[in-house]
Amino acid sequence: MNAAPDPRPVYDRATEQIAALIRTVRPEQLAGPTPCSEYDVRTLLSHIAGGTRRAAVVGAGGDGLAVRPYVDGVPDDGWPAAYDDVRTEVRRAWADDTRLDAPVRVPWGETPGRAALSGYVMEAVTHTWDLSEALGRPLELDPELAEFALSIAHRILPDEQPREDLPFASQAPAPEGADAYGRLAAYLGRQPLRVS
Repeated sequence: MNAAPDPRPVYDRATEQIAALIRTVRPEQLAGPTPCSEYDVRTLLSHIAGGTRRAAVVGAGGDGLAVRPYVDGVPDDGWPAAYDDVRTEVRRAWADDTRLDAPVRVPWGETPGRAALSGYVMEAVTHTWDLSEALGRPLELDPELAEFALSIAHRILPDEQPREDLPFASQAPAPEGADAYGRLAAYLGRQPLRVS
């Protein structure tokens, strides 16, 4: 009936990768810069956890717009546990197959669940790149996740679409020889913190 793939396994892989990256964060890195100029590492972690909580609320049939995409009150050494808690909520919320085709309300409109969760994969993978850049690229990232996220970005953010009201800057040129993460970051208007 619906030819679009089930995004849950991809989302699960993306959250595994984020969790591994979060476990590498050292306390002295929390105040460091990220490619998101308005976020330091601590604020980016808060946004990653909050956005994941929003995905859980949407999966459970709640209103994504009603969820603040940040979490507060996490101690400096508590980010791995905080993130594990919210990604467990997502798994539980999306466990029922009927949620994939149910209409859900997300910040970008009403859409079938599978499209919403695919959008959350794009967000998670993009913020994985942001965090990896901020931390000095401590882990090798899964290129298949970036290719999936890039395909979603091309679908929901066509090249010619103005982005003034979106949380993504205008497309930037990808560095020569950029991998899938570099192409995704450039498509979403991000710049590396350091030259490869």
